[in-house]
Amino acid sequence: MLATDPYENATSQTVLCAMSGGVDSSVAALLLCEEGFDVRGATMELFDVEGTKENADAEDAREVCQRLGIPHGTLDLKERFATCVIDTFCASYLDGRTPNPCIQCNRTLKLASLQQVRRAHDMGYVATGHYVRRALDPSTGTWQLLRAVDPDKDQSYVLYHLTQDDLAHMLFPLGNLTKDAVRCLAAEHGFGNAQKAESQDICFVPDGDHVSFIARRCGMGARAFAPGDIVDETGAVRGQHQGLIRYTLGQRKGIGIANAEPLYVKAKDVAHGRLIVAPRAGLLTSIVAVEDVNVISGDIRPRTCAVTVKLSYRQDPVPAEIQLLEDRKALIRLEEPQTRPAPGQSAVAYVGDAVLCGGTVSETTPE
Repeated sequence: MLATDPYENATSQTVLCAMSGGVDSSVAALLLCEEGFDVRGATMELFDVEGTKENADAEDAREVCQRLGIPHGTLDLKERFATCVIDTFCASYLDGRTPNPCIQCNRTLKLASLQQVRRAHDMGYVATGHYVRRALDPSTGTWQLLRAVDPDKDQSYVLYHLTQDDLAHMLFPLGNLTKDAVRCLAAEHGFGNAQKAESQDICFVPDGDHVSFIARRCGMGARAFAPGDIVDETGAVRGQHQGLIRYTLGQRKGIGIANAEPLYVKAKDVAHGRLIVAPRAGLLTSIVAVEDVNVISGDIRPRTCAVTVKLSYRQDPVPAEIQLLEDRKALIRLEEPQTRPAPGQSAVAYVGDAVLCGGTVSETTPE
């Protein structure tokens, strides 16, 4: 687990702060120190990083901890990262889905590992640099996951998987701040990463070419790499694709079909190796089916609620009704049709600023 163990003699006021080397986690640690917490930094090693950006990130985290005078340790998660995140990512794409590996990583690896260390050392809290808030609902006695004050930086969408136990033992120091304010604090305290650029890519696919990455890791023998028919909504063959894995739902460029009205990728028929295309209107849906649903409050009773929903990280919430079902499933009925989310992506439902629940898109029903 721990390459070093600077977490001895912890108390209920000890906070295990995830330290990525970026400005957000650095300022989170700073603010916790200023509030009087006993802060211990933890950097997670996810894959072999010698001479790479992640190696430099670990050095940045260590430097900040030294400046703050707090212990710093590392968590060796490389083997689990390969299994829980990379292999799952590859398998999902090969199955015709479009996964969100960052959510998968937070859910099954990063936060779970931090909580494991917290419990093992009897620490009070885990903290991260996410832009999100938590609050205790006095009417129910349950913890709420709330959107950040800064809507442009809100990250509640990627943390919908948190449980009541997680939230009871988590702190989010940046939830009331803007990114500019965070950078100013970092500069005022002499952090070398104050102006460090944010990472926009999947960390293990830094060039963005997921097809080549999966081919190198899994080989090209899977059906997802095989050419096949491109068909329209009537089933008529309109051309040939170069492997379903090379296409994304909603994609327009690169399909290679001449048509009076532009055609977009509507769906992947994995069973028959077909790529289904349609005009823009064919991408819209009013119903989204969701599986593996986590309800933040822990109340999983079947019921129907008026909510707003985000079907992607950057989308503004839109009005909808969600029907919570048995077996951690749900149906979302949108007030206005939206571009269909790809199976494997996440749908997150809100009541006001609070996350009600979230899950993985399983299928959509066209308008």
